[in-house]
Amino acid sequence: MNLEFTAEQKQFRQEVRDWLRTNAPREPRPITEPKALRAFDKAWQQRQFDAGWAGISWPKEYGGRGLSTMQQLIWYEEYAAANAPVASVFWVALNHGGPTLIANGSEEQKAFHLPKILKGEAAWCQGFSEPGSGSDLASLRCKAVIDGDHLVVNGQKIWTSHAHVADYQELLVRTDSSGPKHKGITWVICDMKTPGIEIQPIYNMAGTHHFNQVFYTDVRIPLSNVVGKVDDGWRVALSTLSFERGTAFLANQLELARAVEELIEVAQHHVGPDGVRPAIKDDEIASKLAELRAEVAALRAMTYRSISIVERNNGPGAEGSIIRLFHGELVQKVHRVAMEVLGHDALEFQVKPTSLVWGYLDSFWHTIAGGTSEIQRNIIGERVLGLPKQR
Repeated sequence: MNLEFTAEQKQFRQEVRDWLRTNAPREPRPITEPKALRAFDKAWQQRQFDAGWAGISWPKEYGGRGLSTMQQLIWYEEYAAANAPVASVFWVALNHGGPTLIANGSEEQKAFHLPKILKGEAAWCQGFSEPGSGSDLASLRCKAVIDGDHLVVNGQKIWTSHAHVADYQELLVRTDSSGPKHKGITWVICDMKTPGIEIQPIYNMAGTHHFNQVFYTDVRIPLSNVVGKVDDGWRVALSTLSFERGTAFLANQLELARAVEELIEVAQHHVGPDGVRPAIKDDEIASKLAELRAEVAALRAMTYRSISIVERNNGPGAEGSIIRLFHGELVQKVHRVAMEVLGHDALEFQVKPTSLVWGYLDSFWHTIAGGTSEIQRNIIGERVLGLPKQR
């Protein structure tokens, strides 16, 4: 693995840095206001598209710039350094829906959806997890039957981020229950305005809402919206999850490094446990902060190694679960240390998405979403280490 950047990559980095410093929004994202949040993220995505920065790793024939994974890494590094906002309303569309359609979709599906995704005109959500079928995704029960040229869907999904502001959903449904559970699953594009869809909010401990439950009652979806083939959705879903556990989390990983440095800055000024000196003067807190900085450096090294593997193999693999696991648990660790830095001030909580306390309460989903830590360990054991499957 070569960690040296070429002259061309260094020039690209400077180009990215200059554009982000000039164009990245400085106002905070209105996280607690769904319509305003979508409008904010849409405007930022449109600005990136207009300047040629949307989908930089997407193939040129589908509206992207066709740049390398290393250039994508450079983009994310500079993105985090510029403190640019993560447009999470469009995260699923850009990192799940779009790449999955590029790899598996029909030409008609690509022509219709990909331009809308890149321009910020269509937000997507994920309809994978169900009550009792989250970690064991193949056990899903949301049912679809073929009726003429439509699928008729009945069932429920849960933990559906931003379903209340999404236009489309990547939806997994059970179309055949007669064989093994990994068979008989279909990956389909669901228009969220279709009659029969009911969305109910789930509020987190921080008092904010981006998770939802989604209920389907006789929802009719055209068969032309099936990605791949009917009953072949597990294969398509694996490609979706490989993007999620691969390069799609680069921005989150690099954002964490900036968060640690900001926490160290807070510790230098906030009064510590003795009520007199700054928190960083406390030996235990200082040791924990140093450990966090070291673990962020380790995460960065793992990320670079992952990029090297992606470029050699022309796509993400199961190794992405190592980074996904390490990142999720490190996020929670960072926020636990933040509470120690704040001390009793952490009890004075207000719903402010920029606060450390809000970040702590919001951090718990990181070891659940996208496959729990236990599932990630199983993937690593079976697909990376070659251990026997769990029985």
